[in-house]
Amino acid sequence: MNKTIDRRTLLKASGALIVAFSLPLDRTTAKKANSTVSADRVDGFLAIAPDGAVTVYSGKVDLGTGVQTALAQIVAEELDVPLGSVTIIQGDTALTPDQGVTSGSFSIQNGGMQLRRAAATARQALLRSAARRLQCEISTLTMRNGMIAAASGEHLSIGSLAEAASLALEIEDTAPEKPPAEYTLVGKPVRRLDIPGKVHARFTFMQDFDLPGMLHGRVVRPSGFGAELISYDPSSIANIPGIVQVVRIKNFLGIVAQSEWSAIRAAQQLKVTWSNWQGLPEQSKLWEHVRSTPVVRDDVTSRIGSSRTALEAAPRKLQASYDFAIHTHGSIGPSCAVARFGHGKLTCWTASQATHSLRKQLAATLSVADEDVRCIYVEGAGCYGRNGHEDAASDAALLARAVGKPVRVQWMRANEHGWDPKGPPTLVDLRAGIDAQHDVVAWESELFVPDGAAGMVALTGADLAGLDSLGTLNPGGVLNDLAIPYAIPNLTTTAHRLGSTPLRPAWIRSPGRLQNTFANESFLDEIAASLSVDPLDIRLRYLTDARGKELLERLARLSNWRKRPMPDRNSDVSIGRGLAYVKYELVRTYVGVVAEVEVNRKTGVLAAKRFYVAHDCGQIINPDGLRNQIEGCILQTVSRTLKEEVTFDRSMVTSLDWASYPILTFPETPEVVIDLIDRPQEVPWGGGEPTCAVVPSAIAGAVFEATGVRVRSVPFTPAKMLAALRAT
Repeated sequence: MNKTIDRRTLLKASGALIVAFSLPLDRTTAKKANSTVSADRVDGFLAIAPDGAVTVYSGKVDLGTGVQTALAQIVAEELDVPLGSVTIIQGDTALTPDQGVTSGSFSIQNGGMQLRRAAATARQALLRSAARRLQCEISTLTMRNGMIAAASGEHLSIGSLAEAASLALEIEDTAPEKPPAEYTLVGKPVRRLDIPGKVHARFTFMQDFDLPGMLHGRVVRPSGFGAELISYDPSSIANIPGIVQVVRIKNFLGIVAQSEWSAIRAAQQLKVTWSNWQGLPEQSKLWEHVRSTPVVRDDVTSRIGSSRTALEAAPRKLQASYDFAIHTHGSIGPSCAVARFGHGKLTCWTASQATHSLRKQLAATLSVADEDVRCIYVEGAGCYGRNGHEDAASDAALLARAVGKPVRVQWMRANEHGWDPKGPPTLVDLRAGIDAQHDVVAWESELFVPDGAAGMVALTGADLAGLDSLGTLNPGGVLNDLAIPYAIPNLTTTAHRLGSTPLRPAWIRSPGRLQNTFANESFLDEIAASLSVDPLDIRLRYLTDARGKELLERLARLSNWRKRPMPDRNSDVSIGRGLAYVKYELVRTYVGVVAEVEVNRKTGVLAAKRFYVAHDCGQIINPDGLRNQIEGCILQTVSRTLKEEVTFDRSMVTSLDWASYPILTFPETPEVVIDLIDRPQEVPWGGGEPTCAVVPSAIAGAVFEATGVRVRSVPFTPAKMLAALRAT
């Protein structure tokens, strides 16, 4: 790639989408020919046009969470420009720095703070330039609405200073940032800037994107995950018009056609013979399979005192096991990508949350240099983890290379449910010891999860084609929050890292933190019940973190916890409340939740009616956007807790539609009441995941209060509820 080409030329040549809030598209860049994508330089992140328009180049992308609005607020605040002057270009590997995967609730905490430091450095450079021009001291200058003014009344626009200031600067971590007391945008409930275009159908989603001369592709998947392609009959689709090519690369079998409907028909009609493969375990014996899977190593995530000695000596002992089902991402809009290959170079338009990583993977698959691949982010239907977006990109890339023309691949529902990566099955054993004074003196936990973390997940198309995609076993950061936030004098938390897992794993919203917090908080509730202690009081007893205690007290007031009515456990429909707490990863966002549920004893139906949330993520950038995030966490995790579970036979996934993999419906959505704790002087932490972590255990606690029944296996389906109720 010619590195002297400026970003504007690249944008024009590629037809790249630009999110421009109130600006026409021709005002979106002001980059010089020698611009950089370095994450260490101001001009890697920012450009200022002569008219004062600011372009932000963000490696973090908006997955439908509204984060682009918050990022725009951060930059506009630091540069003192109107929000409407800011344009954000996201996740384009030719234009934006590599800020890592958009995941883990790090978009603001990490990505936003990189932008803040870049903008603060730019601000100082602009002020220095203005001081020279106006022949005055920097301390006498004021900056507002894109203008820098001297005490004399003379003023200059930042656009007129940008060239003189030159943004080709190293980012200064010590550059003075705007004091929170002077904020006019950060901390204010700015409406999401992407919503009007979506509401009025002017927004281009990945599924809407097209190119001139674009063809359409579909991939015919094997009958089992390990099945081999024996033969196929091209004559079986001879009657379908517009077939361009049937593409076979080992076990990868795709069809390219002039129209999407022809590609769909051909994929369904093509006669294919696959080998018989039945390598999956029996689902009814899933947890036995997990326990018997070879352990490659043990990770001890916390150790204080001697838990084994204290446990053996304790006069009272408790133990319980908790399991969390395999979940699919199940994006409502199926994964989609468009790829164009020519002259040894690939351009791919994708909804991937990790365009810079995907670039490396596609380069490996096609055996080309990284710089010969360009990935351009186009917002999809949301993913909340590594879903099928990258795999659709792999499909499109292989087909585009085969036919030499742009190819669009959109998965069908069965592809999405059947072939996207899964949140792996998770099993946790817990033990506690209680002394004669009714104090918890020992705590032990053992977690069974696949090895790996949050790296590159193998691309399905590349795997079928026998090509490299740099993928390894990567279930996400599944060890986080196995350690607990409570001061127990003797504790050991251990993760047994498994060498394999039944279905291809990848992180799904709040990976590990959700499952581990479910087990930990539920078990603490069981301890509290055995001691006849209120769930709130036992948490306050063992918390030493003043900020956590404050949050729980605010939650108690918000939910009227201490004065809640006790349920009638003998009625057909019983109401209960449960409480849960997390300090996310023990180092950031605090969340406390009270869930209110109704349990129908006759049908086993469990309904989540209301949630009270106390949330402390430090400095809040956009309270309206943060509320969106918290509400989204609640709704999605209620769905996962009550309904969702991947089913499979010995060959492949069988829950291939919304009937076999149901999700929460609009009539089932609970009311959500939120108390946001804003701390403007603190660093901002993430809000996209932490609330998820406390939902299952809060619901489980509410079920116990309502019925006296402990539910330890997610999802809490009517069948499980009835079985538990009948067992009491």
